[in-house]
Amino acid sequence: MSKLNVVVEGKNQLVQYLEDGCKPKSSWKIGTEHEKFGFIKSNLKPLPYKGNCSVLGVLKGLIETFGWTPIKENDLIIGLKKGDANITLEPGGQLELSGGLLDNVHETCLEVATHLAEVKTIADRIGSGFIGLGSAPEWLHDEMPIMPKDRYKLMAPYMEKVGSHGTKMMFRTCTVQVNLDYSSESDMVQKMRVGLAIQPLATALFAASPFFEGKVTGFKSFRSRIWHDTDKSRTGMLPFVFDEGYGFESWVDYALDVPMYFIKRNNKYINALGLSFREFLEGRLSILPNEKPKLSDWVDHLTTIFPEVRLKQFIEMRGADAGPWSRICALPAFWVGIIYDKNALDAAWDICKEWTCEERHKLYKDVSKLGFDAKIQNKTVKELANEILKLSENGLKNRKKINIHGTKQNECDFLSPLFSSLEQGISLADEMLIKYNKDWSKNIKQIYNEYSY
Repeated sequence: MSKLNVVVEGKNQLVQYLEDGCKPKSSWKIGTEHEKFGFIKSNLKPLPYKGNCSVLGVLKGLIETFGWTPIKENDLIIGLKKGDANITLEPGGQLELSGGLLDNVHETCLEVATHLAEVKTIADRIGSGFIGLGSAPEWLHDEMPIMPKDRYKLMAPYMEKVGSHGTKMMFRTCTVQVNLDYSSESDMVQKMRVGLAIQPLATALFAASPFFEGKVTGFKSFRSRIWHDTDKSRTGMLPFVFDEGYGFESWVDYALDVPMYFIKRNNKYINALGLSFREFLEGRLSILPNEKPKLSDWVDHLTTIFPEVRLKQFIEMRGADAGPWSRICALPAFWVGIIYDKNALDAAWDICKEWTCEERHKLYKDVSKLGFDAKIQNKTVKELANEILKLSENGLKNRKKINIHGTKQNECDFLSPLFSSLEQGISLADEMLIKYNKDWSKNIKQIYNEYSY
């Protein structure tokens, strides 16, 4: 019997699942996930699921030309698999690569380049394009398709009830994230605390969503702004992570009280919206009376929690807008340099350990609008980001991971776009706004010409 089919009799098994994620440093890997919007080149509208120029057309092209294997639900293709990597569909047709578990940033960036080249080959063939931005710059909700995945059909109406921006998040945002390992409970705790505290710095460094519904929003990362009002029960900065005694059991207690979305049985999704996993664990769930969860139900439930940093059997850094190719490579480099080097991790904690819960929360809110100009304890995000970026650079140098292909000498070279932003004092969002007001003559459609892959 698969471990995931084991019936969970008590909370200790859920805690053990997280403990089983501990790995020695020699086994630490890097997993990168990045999303992008597809559009029809002839009219710049979002790709529908079906049709000559469509999401399905891209998926079939990747199957036929590059050997990906289809993943189906209700006999419809809803994803692809090749080796350890997966291509999945977000609710509005955003195409996501969930990359393999790799040893260094050089491999991660090669994976990204290969993926984008494959997607562009198919996209050019069918008349579509792809662009990496934190939010859709001009599309309206009614223009967005919905992908044929049962979980999204359940989620969308619920998201409209629990937050004013939930469906905006689902259908019209894109992100890039990196997944990293921990060696022990104490290692997890420090990485979670540092990751959460400085996540707003990553939001500022990778801000690339100043537009929404065809307008200048006044935000550098409107994607981040959307998350502020998505669903407060499962998002945000998680103050309890900074409490004394935080550990695996604390995360389990938190997750048990996050309302459920669904339960999967026989490849079908059962509506469990708003129900309690804690009651499920006790055999008191109304829709499955006297039945206890399988470990697979717990794994599924953990995927429905969306804070700025998420714990599974690894740690997910989730605070960055999607962006161009170089920024996709810069994100894992940024976090690997801090999280995988103990000196850098300790130094980063020294910078943020005195920040209060209220200050962290305010920074989280402010940075989406103010970017580099946001402040905490009288320091600007620009100043802090410069300090943290130098720590990351040193951490990457200490790793001494040289690219055997010779295109990059050291992983720290991938940080160049971020250092450039700080030297100029402008984020990608600022750059876009400057072009919008000058070169583009306020024609937002120019964004597709300049920033598509």
